Amino acid sequence: MEHADLERIVFDTSTLADRVAQMGRQIATDYHGRTPLLIGVLKGSVVFMTDLVRQIDLRLEIDFMAVSSYGDSTRSSGEVRIHKDLDRSIEDRHVILIEDIVDTGLTLHFLTKILRARKPASLALCSLLDKPEARVQTVDLRYVGFTCPNDFVVGYGLDYRGEYRNLPYIGMLSRHVYGG
Repeated sequence: MEHADLERIVFDTSTLADRVAQMGRQIATDYHGRTPLLIGVLKGSVVFMTDLVRQIDLRLEIDFMAVSSYGDSTRSSGEVRIHKDLDRSIEDRHVILIEDIVDTGLTLHFLTKILRARKPASLALCSLLDKPEARVQTVDLRYVGFTCPNDFVVGYGLDYRGEYRNLPYIGMLSRHVYGG
């Protein structure tokens, strides 16, 4: 059932599940024989990361960071702030940073600089959605679920003002909801 605040569904539940399973198999292949540390960027990545880790058939660990660059807006402020840092050292670890969506690239560029300074053995970037049309900062994404249209999308962890994260699919939010 489609939500009344959406113009359309962009990625349905089964499309998401299929792609996340493919990504999990690829990560398991790429990290065979290692124990990667997956770092989820809160709060948006939680749903994607939960499904992804269940598709990775190898030993792994997880941790989380909380950052913000949006607040209650639909556009990045350009200023990234850390609200929760990691619980453990990443030195000499194989790290995969998990993000729900990459648009401007500012948040991932900021986090990549911080994490590389902590001397991981490797650092790969993984995002469910990539919005290259919105990019202002180059980032090297190793794993991408889907290229996303440059629309405001919600669901499957993505929100607008804290709502819509629980939708089991990703949809384009109607402009009348956010005044866009």
